[in-house]
Amino acid sequence: MDETFTYDGGAVPPGETAHFRYTISETYLGDPVRIPVTVVNGEAPGPTAFLSAAIHGDELNGIEVVREVAHEWDHDDLAGTLVCLPVLNVPGFVTQQRYLPVYDRDLNRAFPGKEGSTSAKRIAKRVFDNFVAPCDFGLDFHTSTRGRTNMFHVRADMEDADVARLARAFGSNLIIDSDGSSGMLRTEATEAGIPTVTIEMGETHRFQRPLVDEALDGIASVMAEYGLFPQATVDWPGWRTVVQTDEKTWIRADSGGLVEMHHDRGGLVYEGEPICRITNPFKTEADVVRAPFTGLLVGVLENPVVYPGNPLCHMIDLPDDVLGVVESHRGRGKD
Repeated sequence: MDETFTYDGGAVPPGETAHFRYTISETYLGDPVRIPVTVVNGEAPGPTAFLSAAIHGDELNGIEVVREVAHEWDHDDLAGTLVCLPVLNVPGFVTQQRYLPVYDRDLNRAFPGKEGSTSAKRIAKRVFDNFVAPCDFGLDFHTSTRGRTNMFHVRADMEDADVARLARAFGSNLIIDSDGSSGMLRTEATEAGIPTVTIEMGETHRFQRPLVDEALDGIASVMAEYGLFPQATVDWPGWRTVVQTDEKTWIRADSGGLVEMHHDRGGLVYEGEPICRITNPFKTEADVVRAPFTGLLVGVLENPVVYPGNPLCHMIDLPDDVLGVVESHRGRGKD
């Protein structure tokens, strides 16, 4: 059986690595818009996996994750193929914007793409057909949107047994169970028979080394689960909880002002404990926002200014058995 990885314009035989830039569109001047791609094809047969990042151009943490796997890991014992896509949204990355800048379209709502359609769908089709469709599973790396930060977690359709296996193998404490929206890379890849999960980690416009390291550990765990790196081991994070999307609670501001946040992303907060306070410019008035229940802060505000109704954070409730394990790992008592 031929284990050569092929795409429109090239092929990577077993035992070889290829670094190239692949054309996905054109500029106003007709110059090519190209994404960087690394294909590492191991000498031994095995699964094919894609690692993708920066589908939103300002989400940078995943770029460093994918680059390090592609260029710093030892692939001598790789059994299978890695398709590394560190910057999917090149136009957004160049301008440091979330969306494709010309028409402000979300590339992560354009998959699997379509010929003769919008620029976003044309780009998505080039990426999907050449570098996603040949794979057996995928990991898509994201951060929170601008002005907020997320704790490290996986988003996955846990009703799909193959996706659930992948999500659990990644080894995060938190899995948010959702099937995703139409046009998302993970949704459409899974629908096409390529189990894919989203990894959320941190905030935009920066590399956050502890989160990058945690993601690299997760990738190694996944590669062990699927046999790509036989020498690696599957990671158990110490505790895990799986929650539904509708089990997250958004805490919103009831007043406008400046926010003093008392907890970071991933913080354990207890019912009635202050999460933050909102003050006016003179600090003569303060609105203390308290936790409505005991739980984890999945995401928190980074930009400390709000109007009434703006999100401050989102929380998940923890079952009693999970809460006890979390407390034992962090030390009992409040953070």
